[in-house]
Formats: sequence, structure tokens, C-alpha cells
Amino acid sequence: MSARVLKVHPADNVIVALRNLSAGERIEFDNAVYDLPYAVGAKHKFVTEDRQPGDPITMYGVLVGKATQLIRRGEPITTFNLKHDADRYGLDKKQPYSWQAPDVSEWEGRTFLGYHRADGSVGTRNYWLVVPLVFCENRNVLILKDAFERELGYSQPETYREQVHELLSLYRAGDMNIIKKMEPFVDESQNQTLNHTRHQVNRPFKNIDGIKFLTHEMGCGGTRQDSAYLCSLLAGFINNPNVAGATVLSLGCQHLQADMIGTEIRRQNPKFDKPLLLFEQQAGTEYALMSQAVKETFLGLIEANKIERKPAPLSALTVGLKCGGSDGFSGISANPAIGHLSDIIVGLGGKTVLAEFPELNGVEQELINRTADTAKAQKFIDLMGNYSAQAEAVGSGFDMNPSPGNIKDGLITDAIKSAGAAKKGGTAPVADVLDYAEPVTTPGLNLLCTPGNDVEATTGMAGSGTNVILFTTGLGTPTGNPVSPVVKISTNTTLKNRMPDVIDFDSGPIVDGEQSIEQNADALLEYIIHLASGEEITQAERLGQDDFIPWKRGVSL
Repeated sequence: MSARVLKVHPADNVIVALRNLSAGERIEFDNAVYDLPYAVGAKHKFVTEDRQPGDPITMYGVLVGKATQLIRRGEPITTFNLKHDADRYGLDKKQPYSWQAPDVSEWEGRTFLGYHRADGSVGTRNYWLVVPLVFCENRNVLILKDAFERELGYSQPETYREQVHELLSLYRAGDMNIIKKMEPFVDESQNQTLNHTRHQVNRPFKNIDGIKFLTHEMGCGGTRQDSAYLCSLLAGFINNPNVAGATVLSLGCQHLQADMIGTEIRRQNPKFDKPLLLFEQQAGTEYALMSQAVKETFLGLIEANKIERKPAPLSALTVGLKCGGSDGFSGISANPAIGHLSDIIVGLGGKTVLAEFPELNGVEQELINRTADTAKAQKFIDLMGNYSAQAEAVGSGFDMNPSPGNIKDGLITDAIKSAGAAKKGGTAPVADVLDYAEPVTTPGLNLLCTPGNDVEATTGMAGSGTNVILFTTGLGTPTGNPVSPVVKISTNTTLKNRMPDVIDFDSGPIVDGEQSIEQNADALLEYIIHLASGEEITQAERLGQDDFIPWKRGVSL
């Protein structure tokens, strides 16, 4: 039988409710008895001892806030009696760190079927990318999207168009009563065999997993720095191992000039040799631009289709670690599970990427301790400090990060949210620290400066080279990415059952006492091997959820 409560760390002075606890209930735990004066909802916490105003509240072994009023033993912490606080950090507090790598013997020798690139990287997908250098070209990109996806078999099923057509036919026939009395439309979205088949129907290019079309609102106007960051990001997407080649549309007069993208691509990757097709609209008519882009892109697809999947070691994977729509179980189930998976990948010589700097608030010192290279540790400190200062300058510090949904489901302060979020990074040493859109090149755990915002973060991770992103969620979010498959991992089985069309993998058995963190991580890694080999697709891929939002620095958490 699963436990009803949990203390995450021996030093904590709060206990987590794993089930709804009633007012007046007596909880016996760890040789102590707690009488609850108020109900404590699942995912929320109650204190183990009286807390006076100003007293620290500790969870995950770190400071996560201070009491603003008397909180008696057994009472829950809330936004009314607790305010955010976190320990100070710095190089002067750095402590030695040693790591005990997990046993990876059962994974040594395992392979996935990937697309091998000339620069030595290996993709889990084989995509062609179409991108605009400036928002003026968004319309042209969308026209190309409609033409290529419909003709080459990559378009989404027109389910809702068919429903509207059926309703319109009844309306024209004057059958209003039939419309009003109709049963709900049948949902076929959970037929996995049918869904996977739909993604393979009428596709002449069997080795191309998709053509991905990006749009954005940048490239001109704004600041030159914004265009420079966009250039780095787009270059990173084109360099991503999952991309076989790219078509780039330019107006011609914008800040982000066509020659800049080629220069940045080769700066990031001197071994770059993928097809890169550049078209400028101001060189002639729109028809001339589009017709030439159609022809040259089609020829590029013919060449990209010649690339076939071949075995690759798991060390070739670059795995992103992300959470969104987090709840009070995130730091207990799904996040520690992918943290253990990260340690396995690192132990095998692969790369993992932990992002979301606003959600590392309060655990900075632990990460500094885990960064052996002093210069890299200082880079982390500088990135965190600058980001925090920029956020405060626009009136929104890290303490304002938790959303209403986070708070409702137990994440009362940013430090609580961050301490749980950091579990995604496992226990491995920090191998490198990267700013937004910097490419991942160092095997091991990498820290990447991104916002906590789901899409800005996943966009940045894919731009740095992740070819799979693990995304834990307690509330449910459909976030996907154009080039890097996003695996949605539920923190609780209730969510998996409620939103099966969004969730790919369930870590709820950890909360329910049916699996250990290690067992859940092993099952997840097995799933990822099949996913990376093209034998599985994520729900976001099935839905065509290709989210792309570049980060404008300093204005997002």
C-alpha cells in the first residue's frame, strides 16, 4: 500500500501530503504524531514544528521560504503564512563535490537507430526546415507549409474541418433539431496504431520524418541584439542533428541579413555541410521567389531522403530536461526519475541539458559545488545574477515565477518550485554552462540559460542541439517542438488518465508506491530508445504541436 505522506529530505521541517488529508486527522510518521487542525490537500505540505514569523521553512534540504506569521505544528504552509526566500550563493561558499555514477552496465552496448550526420552527430529524426529571417516572410512560409504538407503526406488529419462540414450540411438542409440533439463526435485520437499509420500514409519520402515550418515576430525592428540572438537560435536549429537541410526566406532589407545566418552557422559548427537554400524576395516577384523555393526544396528533399537510420550508441543522444505545468509531485516523482535517467546518459558518455534558470533559484550553491571548473561556475553566477537583475528591472523578480496553477497544486514559493525542478539534473557534476542558443558540445550535464516559460525554454534547448526533450508536467501541457521530440511525462497517474492525448509516459507509479525512481527511469529510457529509433512518436508530434518562441532577453520568466 502506498504511503500517505512523505518527508523529502531528513533536514526538512515540512511533510508532503501524498493524499488528501482531512481536518482533525492524526498522522503518524517517522516516530512522530501530527494532529492536523486543517485539511491538507494532496501535493501540499504541513510543518513539523511551530514556526514563528521569520523562521525558515526547509524542503529538499534547502531554504524555500520564511514564515510571515505563526504556523503551528501540523498546519499547512500557504501563500498567506509563507513568503519566498532562498540561501545566498557564491564562489566563496563553494564546497568539494564527489559523484558516485550509477551502474550503467545494462545499457552499455545498447543502440538506437539514428541519422548519422557528416559532423559526427546523430539525429533521432530527419527533418527539412523552412525558416524566415524576418516576420515579413511568415505568410510565404505558411503558403509553402500548406503546399508541401498536403502534397507530401505530412499534413494533420482534417478532423475538425470534417465536423464543421457535417454541421454545415445539416444546417443547409434545415435540420437544426438534429444538430442540437447530436451525440458528441467520436474521438479516435487514442487509437495509437491508427495514429502511427496516419503519419506514414501517402509519403513518397520514407526517410524524411517531416518538413518543419517556423514563423516568428522578429528579425527587424526591435533591437539589433534581438536579431543577433535570433540569428544564433536559427543557426542552432539548422545545426541540430535532427535537421537534414534548410530553406531560408529573406525579405532583404531587415536587420538579420542573409549572410549573417551562414556565418553564424559555420561559427557554431565549422564542420557544417548540410544543404542551405537562401531566397530573397526583394530580388524579384513573390511568384519567382516561391516557385524557385519550391523547386530547390523539393530537390533537397530527394537528397535528404537518401539518408537512412543506422545503429548509434546511446552516448550520441543529447537529452533536454524540462518541466512545465508543475505540481507538488513534480519534485517527488517525474523530476527525480528523469534526473536518474540523466545520470545514466552522463555515465554512458552522452549529453544532457538542464535549462530554466528562474527555476534554479535557491539551489544555485549546490550547482556551483557540482561545477568543478571555477570559470564555468562564475559564468553560472553571472548569468543567474544578470537574468535576475533584468527581471527585477521590469518589475518581476524570480519570486513571482510560480503560476496560479503551480500554487494551487502545492508550489507555494519559487524556491519550492526550483528545488523540485532542479531534481531533473540528477546528481552528476556540471560539465558546462551555456548562455541561450550556445551549442552543447561537452559530454555530461550542461546548464543552459533559458526562461522557465515552456516554449521559450524548449525552443532554446533545441537551438542548442537537443535531439530529444523530456518534459515533466503535473497539470498537463501540450508543448511540442518543431525539430526535437518532446516527451510529456506525467507526475501523477490521474493526469495521465485525464489527458492521454497529451501525456506520453507516466511517473505516477512512483507516488503510488508501485515503482522506485530507478525502475521508472529505466522504463522511460527504454521508451526513449524506441522513440529515438523512429519506432514511436510523441503525442505532440501526432498533434503537430510545433511550438517556436524565441526569447527576448530579460522580459520573461
